[in-house]
Amino acid sequence: MKKLLLFLVLISNVLFSQMPDISNVWLNNGKVYTGTIGNKGQQINLKIEISEQDRKNDQEYFVSGYTQVDNNYTKLEGKLKIKKYKDSGKKGTVYGEYELAEEYKGKHSGMFRGKFVYTFRWNRKSEKIEAQNIELKGDWKSYDGTLNYKTAIKNQ
Repeated sequence: MKKLLLFLVLISNVLFSQMPDISNVWLNNGKVYTGTIGNKGQQINLKIEISEQDRKNDQEYFVSGYTQVDNNYTKLEGKLKIKKYKDSGKKGTVYGEYELAEEYKGKHSGMFRGKFVYTFRWNRKSEKIEAQNIELKGDWKSYDGTLNYKTAIKNQ
C-alpha cells in the first residue's frame, strides 16, 4: 500500500509540475543581444521587447522585438523552446531551440533558426540568479531562399 501511495504521489508531481516562468530572462534586462551574421562577421543586434510563457506548453516562450544590421531595423516575432535543463547545484544550464521570423521587407528579411544555451549561477544567500549568459547559434535564411548565413548572437 505504501509503495502504491508513493507511486501515485510521484506521478502526480510529474503530471502537475510546471516549468517556472522565466520569460523575463529573454528580455535581457532591456539590453540588446549582439553578434555576427554572415561569412564576413557583420554585426547584428537583436532586441527582445516582449516575452511571454506559453500557457499551454510551459516549455515555450513567445517573443517579439527587432533586429538591426547597419541602419536596417526589422520587427520580428517567434518562439524559444526549452528542450533540456541541467542543474549542478550552483550552476544551471538550459538548452533549447529558437525560431524567429522577421517582418517581410524584401530580400534582406527572413527566418532565424537554431539552438540556444542559457547558463547562470544561483546565489543561495541572495536567492538570485547571477552571471547570466545566453547564446543563440544558428542560421538566417531569406524568405526568397537566395541568402543563407550563419549567426552567433549573445547577451551583454
